[in-house]
Amino acid sequence: MFWGDLIIFLFSFFFVSDLGSILTQTGWVARVVLALLFVFSLFSWALIFQKLGLFGRVRRESDQFLRIFRATKGVANPQALSSAGSPFWRVYAAGFRELQSQVGTGNPHPAKLKSVQAVTVSMQLAAAEEVRRTEKGMAWLATTGSVTPFIGLFGTVWGVMDAFSGLGSAGAASLRAVAPGIAEALITTAAGLFAAIPAVIFYNQFLQNIRDLAQRMDNFAMEVSAQFEKMFT
Repeated sequence: MFWGDLIIFLFSFFFVSDLGSILTQTGWVARVVLALLFVFSLFSWALIFQKLGLFGRVRRESDQFLRIFRATKGVANPQALSSAGSPFWRVYAAGFRELQSQVGTGNPHPAKLKSVQAVTVSMQLAAAEEVRRTEKGMAWLATTGSVTPFIGLFGTVWGVMDAFSGLGSAGAASLRAVAPGIAEALITTAAGLFAAIPAVIFYNQFLQNIRDLAQRMDNFAMEVSAQFEKMFT
């Protein structure tokens, strides 16, 4: 505990104090760039945490639904299945509604299924809607990952211009003349990378999660269609 507190204190003393000192020397352009990057980073992290919770909840609810569904014999009514928040539940409910529209609401076993393809299409459309729902906000992460490095680069270029301007005004090559501009350039570059790198990492991770979910729902739709076809044709 002592060493942890000491490390935190030293980090706060050296890094935060130096960072505050650098920020006080930046011009209005660098401050606007840093504020814009802060907004991008803030919304990105909020979206990242929201997506982490979403995919964790979807994974738990979907696994629970699939266990219950595969343990059920015959055609289960969606209302009798738990995990109603699972995307798989909504996909199955779409297929069940199409099944009912073809075989009727009474005892369905003597009836014949008119079109298995219609049931499959209904579930595929529901699966596509679930994928679209999970993709909300992904464009923001993609935009953050691709745009913020260039915003930071703009601040870098402006800082270098400011440094050369200070060097020309001083009339001599001195560290005091160029230090504010160089610090301005470096801090905007670091801020741009700080906003972009997590956005790119989590965008790729979430994109893989979405692809896996879409593949699993497609396989589930084929599984249910095959089960309906075997029972009603």
